[in-house]
Amino acid sequence: MPEVVEIVGRRGGTATFAQLRALVSARAIRTALVGGQIRRVAKGVYALPQAPAALVAARSQGGVVSHLSAAQHWGFGVIDPPLRPHVTIPPDRARRRAGLPCTLHWGDVPALDDVTTPTRTVLDCLRILPMREGLAIADSALRRGVDRDELLAAAERLRGPHRRRIQRTVALADGRAESVLESAFRALLIEAGIDGFVPQVAVRSDGFSARLDLGHLGLRLGLEADSFEHHGTRPALVKDCRRQVNLTLLGWRILRFSWEDIMYDGEWVVDAVRRAVGLPSPTNSVLRAA
Repeated sequence: MPEVVEIVGRRGGTATFAQLRALVSARAIRTALVGGQIRRVAKGVYALPQAPAALVAARSQGGVVSHLSAAQHWGFGVIDPPLRPHVTIPPDRARRRAGLPCTLHWGDVPALDDVTTPTRTVLDCLRILPMREGLAIADSALRRGVDRDELLAAAERLRGPHRRRIQRTVALADGRAESVLESAFRALLIEAGIDGFVPQVAVRSDGFSARLDLGHLGLRLGLEADSFEHHGTRPALVKDCRRQVNLTLLGWRILRFSWEDIMYDGEWVVDAVRRAVGLPSPTNSVLRAA
């Protein structure tokens, strides 16, 4: 029934029986259900077939989209997408057996249209994620317009587990970071105690202009986090070669690391950067071939 589908659509893709019944007949609801225009996702809760999975799961449990699922909703950078939607329900509420599968959390949380607010989303993610993944979300949240002062104040008001770690990560967040890979790289350096690298350092001279993912101005050392999607074509190769030559002529040393290096071989990455900045290596490592 078009009117039923329209009503559910205006609700973001889900609606309760009571919300529908206030506007259409029970017969119209049953007809839409039998015809496949809507589906039952919990007792008294219906959804369009194409409705966002996280929102459907949240409403089937009587909660709100939260944590990594909320981060995806707000367009924040997520390194590892969740296998199941994350949902937060009130502290005194039990899991609904008839609700859809999800990763449940309990708490009183601020929300907009049944999704935790952007600021709360960042803090929730930082509580459950390691620094690499958490910093990627915090960086991208600032990049997408979350107010830094508001985020810092919210972190300061936090109580509960990992409070100090969350506050430290928020303080380190930087909206200049342009990708989750770059944020993950910076997290590696921070955890290793390697200081002095700044996101998106601009290098300009006589018509040449380039930005380095991470740059140490004092050492003229640049670090690049390269993913194949941005460097996997012939024109990209030509551009990269010329850029590398120009940076070298301007006195910059550039170390380039792949997604696989940063995500799966962080110990080697950190050791390479330590050598480049002149810090002692904690291990007797050797140069490694691909």
